[in-house]
Amino acid sequence: MKRIITISRELGSGGRTIGKLVASRKNIPYYDRELIDEAAKVSGVPKEYIEKSDQKITSSFLYNLAMGTSYGYGMLEEASNQPLPLTTQVFCAQQEIIRNYADSGSCVIVGRCADYILRDRKDVLRVFIYADMEKRMEHSVKEYGMPEATAREEITRSDRERARHYNMFTEQKWGDRKNYDILLDSGTLGYENCAQIICSIIGMNEQ
Repeated sequence: MKRIITISRELGSGGRTIGKLVASRKNIPYYDRELIDEAAKVSGVPKEYIEKSDQKITSSFLYNLAMGTSYGYGMLEEASNQPLPLTTQVFCAQQEIIRNYADSGSCVIVGRCADYILRDRKDVLRVFIYADMEKRMEHSVKEYGMPEATAREEITRSDRERARHYNMFTEQKWGDRKNYDILLDSGTLGYENCAQIICSIIGMNEQ
């Protein structure tokens, strides 16, 4: 049975590590930063721009929302004859790519609002990974080379931007338990156990 696992996560919670573990154990594709390369090809937007603005909302998009212009919150169809902001074009491209990945077979997709984009599919397990701040700071310093003195500030800023991006494009609340099938505390459970729990759930549903 085909299964799509979407992983949303707090910065420093090890969501990517857990996603890679699940993909490896299940021998299925893992998609994360690959989406940036594909989105650049589909949208024509430079890869460097996508990397820099991956978690940001353009001021023009916020202005259009404030003025009542509708992009469909998820479908984001172009309104009137006005060109969509670049950030919105990137989201539309990533949305198309994520759906193509899901149609192609079982896989793990990290971030990029995949849980929302694939919300109507019955073969999707939506996971949210979180951890306490101390664990997240430790992971960020070790894995990302983040300065220890500014780690807390950087993590808080990332959470804020990630939530704003998700909330705006999906009209849902980032991290709200109602939007996920399972929430895992990686700081308490550990990455290996989180991966095993996800794999076990998939196994139960395959029976």
